[in-house]
Amino acid sequence: MRKPPIHKSFLNAFRGVFLMLKSERNFQIEVLAFFINLFLILYLKLSTTDTVLILIVSFGVLSSEIFNTAIEKLCDIVQPEFDKRIGFIKDIAAGAVVIMTILSVVVGILVYWKYISFN
Repeated sequence: MRKPPIHKSFLNAFRGVFLMLKSERNFQIEVLAFFINLFLILYLKLSTTDTVLILIVSFGVLSSEIFNTAIEKLCDIVQPEFDKRIGFIKDIAAGAVVIMTILSVVVGILVYWKYISFN
């Protein structure tokens, strides 16, 4: 099979992100959280290091959600009927998203804490 030109590869990738945004509720919520983080980065004038930390964990959550969805969709094609082995695989994939989300919350607390004054 011949590889598509680079611009087609990028278009396909962006179509995948658009499909996620259009069809996956959790991804929509995570994108909203990403935009809230972008606002906070600008509003609180985060340092470059803190901005990079927030962006890394934000994109980590979005990426893990995309992988999780891909695994779930593939499992549904391979075994459309209920199968506890498939359920186990789906639970593991969802667990990766949960772990990344917990990390992002911890990083968010550690980063934003020093920018918020409670006086």
